Amino acid sequence: MAVKRQSVVLGVLLAPVTLFLGVFFLLPLCIIALFSLLTPGLYGGVEWSFYHWNYGRIFGWADGINEIFEPIYLQILWRSLSFAALTVVLTLILCYPVAFWVSRLNDRWRLVFLFLITLPFFCSLIVRLYAWLLILKPTGLLNTILLWTGLISEPLEILYTPAAVVLGMVYVMIPFMFLPLYAAVDNLDRAQVEASMDLGANRIQTFLKVILPQTLPGILGGAVIVFIPSVGNFVVPDVLGGAKGLMIGNLVEQQFLSSRNWPFGSALSMIIMGVVLTVLMVSVTRARKVSGHA
Repeated sequence: MAVKRQSVVLGVLLAPVTLFLGVFFLLPLCIIALFSLLTPGLYGGVEWSFYHWNYGRIFGWADGINEIFEPIYLQILWRSLSFAALTVVLTLILCYPVAFWVSRLNDRWRLVFLFLITLPFFCSLIVRLYAWLLILKPTGLLNTILLWTGLISEPLEILYTPAAVVLGMVYVMIPFMFLPLYAAVDNLDRAQVEASMDLGANRIQTFLKVILPQTLPGILGGAVIVFIPSVGNFVVPDVLGGAKGLMIGNLVEQQFLSSRNWPFGSALSMIIMGVVLTVLMVSVTRARKVSGHA
């Protein structure tokens, strides 16, 4: 009787969230999936007839008459995946040692630095990106300082380049990488680390055999949280990247708003969703293996 009552209570508690996700996530996702297989309307929208050329235009089985295969779409997809993976690597390199340093501070200073990490959330993303635009432009703060110190003889062309896109995404995603890493490092069993050192292991062996396995869940969690929004990001490339930093998120935006080709935009969206689901499945499988070994 108690188990049945707990199930009823759990169902009642989960019902609002389930209803919300069903209406505002699963239903729109099903509509996008349906639109990706329909014919583009002449003046926007869709025509209700099956049309698989939307995917053929991306992957190579276009008929060459109504739709033409253009390798540029796969190149943009590869660029998006590359930028997202590079963002994960750079944020991990920046945040991993800092997480150890913050975890060793006393409670007062630890709270201060955690607040500083989350401080960017109190300001609009657009405002922060335009601040970077002012910093990176040829007459901006960075080039002014470098010219004044004599390190360069002419302004660096950083803005509207892939480097500016990656820099912007790293800046935006640092809190999302740091917080899972900090949680994993803060729960690190220090006794095992000390035991490893006492038993003759050097620092590298201790890191590989003791510290890394214990913090790996935080690394995987941070990598997933950073990678998924980075793949579909369109705000950062739009502000800092220009044409050279075009990513698949910008392409989806253009198809829905400028070109009004909803089926093709939907097909691109489903490809992004496929990438996201693949990353999630791989990360969940890896996390299960890690917990199984633990």
